[in-house]
Amino acid sequence: MRERHAGRQRRRAQEFEAFAAGATGRLLHVAALLTAEPVDPPGTEERAQRLLTAALARTYADWDQLHGEDPYVRTRQDLSVRFARQAWRHRRPRGGLLDRLTPQERLVLVLRLYEGVPEEQASALLGIAVERIRTVCDRTRPGPRSARSGC
Repeated sequence: MRERHAGRQRRRAQEFEAFAAGATGRLLHVAALLTAEPVDPPGTEERAQRLLTAALARTYADWDQLHGEDPYVRTRQDLSVRFARQAWRHRRPRGGLLDRLTPQERLVLVLRLYEGVPEEQASALLGIAVERIRTVCDRTRPGPRSARSGC
């Protein structure tokens, strides 16, 4: 019994390590965009690293409960929720390109433009109306307003 449990734990750890090895780079970039921290030179994104580490730890803790759910989507969702909680409590300007945006606007743009999350999914993830998603995209993207319809 103990050997079976140890084998299951090893397999779980190996599966998670394989996932993390493939997804960490992109997820770190998402976290860096959310926190408005530079990714160049590497190692300058301290808040993003902490945010990603917490999200990956949660994914690992829930690994056995994923039941076919995409671990990347789960981790990105946790990353977004953690960022939103922190950002709305501790808003500090950093001087980056995305810094002029509110945390909600930054979340919407990163999810829609960088991650390609559909409007309906972004709306459900953030708990805001689809119309608000479209409004944020229209207001924050450059170009003629009449030529745009969401992100």
